[in-house]
Amino acid sequence: MFVTSLITLLNQRWRGFGSLSTDEVLITRCITYTFAFYLIGALYLVAPVIAWSLLVVIAGRWVAGEKVSHKNTKWLILMWCLCALLLEVCLILGHIDFNLGFGKIIKSTIGWAKGWALLSLFLVLGYMLRIRYQLICRAACIVGLCAILATPVLIFSYLLGLPETLYVSPLKVFGGAGPEFFTVRLYEIDPFNGQPRWRFFAPWAPAVGFVANIYFMCAWFEKNIKWKCIGLFGNALMIFLAASRMGILVLLLAPLTVWFLSRMTRPWVMLCSACLLLTIALFFEPLFELVTTTMDNIKGARADSTRVRTSLANIALYRWQTEAFWFGHGVVETGTHLVEFMPIGSHHNWYGLLFVKGFVGFLSFLIPFSLTTLILFIKAQYQVSSRLGLGMCLILGFFSLSENIEALAYMTWPAWLIIGLGIREAIDDVDTYRENLLSQFRLLSEPDSSSIYSRLSPKARL
Repeated sequence: MFVTSLITLLNQRWRGFGSLSTDEVLITRCITYTFAFYLIGALYLVAPVIAWSLLVVIAGRWVAGEKVSHKNTKWLILMWCLCALLLEVCLILGHIDFNLGFGKIIKSTIGWAKGWALLSLFLVLGYMLRIRYQLICRAACIVGLCAILATPVLIFSYLLGLPETLYVSPLKVFGGAGPEFFTVRLYEIDPFNGQPRWRFFAPWAPAVGFVANIYFMCAWFEKNIKWKCIGLFGNALMIFLAASRMGILVLLLAPLTVWFLSRMTRPWVMLCSACLLLTIALFFEPLFELVTTTMDNIKGARADSTRVRTSLANIALYRWQTEAFWFGHGVVETGTHLVEFMPIGSHHNWYGLLFVKGFVGFLSFLIPFSLTTLILFIKAQYQVSSRLGLGMCLILGFFSLSENIEALAYMTWPAWLIIGLGIREAIDDVDTYRENLLSQFRLLSEPDSSSIYSRLSPKARL
């Protein structure tokens, strides 16, 4: 019975969406086949291949005369592209400053094309391709289903004492930051506390918390109740089995924060916000002490890991200030025994940017990311896809404090695709809830607002 129901559910996974465009078929399959790509070691290669291939497709369409209709935020897309190129300039200058050689520049440039450039590229693709965000949400739920099905196998492999590592894919010959990106593992034992953790399809356990939170947010916006429950449960399961402290924290905070921030123009939310601020002001000291104690407990849960991360941050900051302020060192460097030989410039996006790309590289990511978050915050008041994009920015912002964003671009690319989708204007995606003041102004700004009202549902949306 269970197998039959599962097969029926999978056969109907795209029901209700009508016909899918070629772009949508490609994107949804690349997401839903995540576990399959991981098992053959191709997950690290899929994102760069489809991104640069689709860029060629877009260029071909542009040459053929196809134009982009949404031009209101095109300047932001251009800024992302220019800042990605500026990061490459910082990379080259850092290599020249430290005499790393021409061969190292070529290798690092390939890494840039699979990292920092990939972030801007997927944002461009989300802005320009014919893709519905609802399909990405459904694909995220399918990944959650795969996680549910894989979990018993992974847990029993630990209980039965099977080897942690199954194999390293031969596809590693195509290059990468390390063999861990092509290694298939059943589980791992945390060296700090001896407890098992599960990576699922990620190169390290905390990265699972990062990607699963992105898919959890997508599942939050899923309309079909069955798929929504599957997506929420499956992705939450990955987060908890990965034992990611940041992942659990973001899981609890991000959906509620997005819900609250995307309704700031509603009168009752304004009133509640004023009352909340007054309450915080009156009880600031006990609330501050509670937050501080909670953060200390979270850090103390894996004290050795916290110590290593703190030491990496201090070393990165000191060496950035004293050795390579403007353009950075060009590459990460292996640390000493003090930091468990972890690379200096890793485990923190912003410290990593300062160490590797310098102050110029730091601003080259901070400025467009901050502006994008602000624009999505404004658009989230009246556009549903922008709310999902705002959620992606919040998740990326949280995890930038514990991960290198560009190192995991090959797994987090759906988030950047959704941000691109949220930036563009979509009048058919406007929230028509009557108490949403900004959405009403947005609808009234259209020449034929009456016909828009007749097409859209008057019910509140996520």
